[in-house]
Amino acid sequence: MNFQHTSVLLEETIANLRIKPDGTYVDGTLGGAGHAKEVCRRLSATGRFIGIDQDEAAIAAAGERLREFGDRVTIIRSNYCDMVPRLQERGIEAVDGIMLDLGVSSYQLDTADRGFTYREDAPLDMRMDQRSLFSAYEVVNEYSEEQLFRILRDYGEERFAGRIAGNICTARKKEPIRTTGELTEIIKRSIPAKIRATGGHPAKRTFQAIRIEVNQELKVLEESLDGMIDLLNDGGRICVITFHSLEDRIVKNIFRRNEHPCTCPPEFPVCVCQKRPKGVVITRKPVLPGQEEMDANPRSKSAKLRVFERKR
Repeated sequence: MNFQHTSVLLEETIANLRIKPDGTYVDGTLGGAGHAKEVCRRLSATGRFIGIDQDEAAIAAAGERLREFGDRVTIIRSNYCDMVPRLQERGIEAVDGIMLDLGVSSYQLDTADRGFTYREDAPLDMRMDQRSLFSAYEVVNEYSEEQLFRILRDYGEERFAGRIAGNICTARKKEPIRTTGELTEIIKRSIPAKIRATGGHPAKRTFQAIRIEVNQELKVLEESLDGMIDLLNDGGRICVITFHSLEDRIVKNIFRRNEHPCTCPPEFPVCVCQKRPKGVVITRKPVLPGQEEMDANPRSKSAKLRVFERKR
């Protein structure tokens, strides 16, 4: 299957990056290279693009799609949390723009044996990096009921988290839960029929929560953004597209803290903490997809773009 992914908020992201033809740009979630290709098209022979992804299928597909840009492009198989050391290994100390598209790719969702989808029966997996030894199987079969409840409540915002966690633990006492189909049936039994009939697919929130836990998505984001902001040249921008309220909150708060880092009590007449602003938030409110994009790509409906500009 070809690696397909419809790039969300593509025009808005490219416009906000304000690409300089001779600049250096990084995509930390390269995926199908949709955003990347538009960046590369705007670079001159002296410009440079670095694409990072942990998914082997994405790396292969992006390599093909960006081949025409030759040695302007460097592709690295890694997690974006290691962006700074991976760039330093290649002699890059600062860049002019960074983008992150935190959505799961259409390829990952539509390739059943990756275990991301609740619509087909497949092994419980959900690893974005298939070199990892930790998968959804371990979360579902080894986490305590309390841990499962917390994940489903916090990462999935699942109102029936307690019931689902309890039923998972009951079911796995008989035999391990091995497939997405088995897990989906347990979830369905945990949610009242009246709610199942009106609230979208009953497994959506639980699968999202487990995927976030397997890939440590929120932790990685929270621990990476400050370092990426430090990477930016003066006037350089970072654009982050989120699809989950917790992701968006992390991005909003970290951007705001880098704009207003002072921790002095408000009654202090002058700042003594010596923390200086690193730049400005460009998007006071997140940029949202237009109706046309949402109609064409329903998966874009929850997307939000936030932008921060470095000031040195």
